[in-house]
Amino acid sequence: MSEISKAFAGLAGSEGALVTYIMGGDPDPDTCSKVIDAVVAGGADIIELGIPFSDPIADGKSIQAAAVRALSAGTTPRRVLELAKNAKEKHHVPVALMTYFNIFYSQGFENFLRLAKSHSVDGIIVPDLPLDEASRYARISRRMGVDNILLAAPTTSAGRMRMLASNTSGFLYLVSVLGVTGARQSLRRSTLALIAFAHRYTQGRVPLAVGFGISAPEHVREVIEAGADGVIVGSSIVDRVADYRENKSKVLQNLEEYVRSLKAATRG
Repeated sequence: MSEISKAFAGLAGSEGALVTYIMGGDPDPDTCSKVIDAVVAGGADIIELGIPFSDPIADGKSIQAAAVRALSAGTTPRRVLELAKNAKEKHHVPVALMTYFNIFYSQGFENFLRLAKSHSVDGIIVPDLPLDEASRYARISRRMGVDNILLAAPTTSAGRMRMLASNTSGFLYLVSVLGVTGARQSLRRSTLALIAFAHRYTQGRVPLAVGFGISAPEHVREVIEAGADGVIVGSSIVDRVADYRENKSKVLQNLEEYVRSLKAATRG
């Protein structure tokens, strides 16, 4: 069982898993380490680290701005891998990388996964992974011992959901809204319907985690009560990190308290 699977299994029946997204190297690599410390102190169960990319098609303005800050600070994919390794060694929490296909493909599937594995990465999320590559990538990732985390959306067909359920590992990432990432004020009914739809195909074999638009404790509570095994919170965390340079003394403390409120909501 992978480290990500163990994290979900250890919480099953009592609380949902809280996955916190952080842009690797935002606002700079050293500060990013402090951000990781803060979210773990707040109760994050799994860390998702983004590799900054110049054309993040799945991301909204908040995460695009975070990528610009990270790239401007000299963050490279290798530096994000180092952040992942340090986080794993320091906090003993599972770490997943979110990267775009161009970065992934340019280094070759196996080479990238081998490098990620050597830096203690437990899973990879590639939001723009071509559908016809998913099965091959799943085979390679299983062999390399890195979870293959795929995404399903409200528009996902039954046939595609069946394929995703068969090839994902660690968890299945349910995209709560159509479009790019970003905090929303409320959840749509389609999100709750997507959870039920995905359950028909995963049948408990792999956990379901809902992301995109999750920003408040009531969102967390709602999706957990609807049957999700976890939530992924990103843009609202990134927005708080954006204030770091202007208010260093308070941002990390406020971030820890915010994450703690989200984690409390996973317990109902």
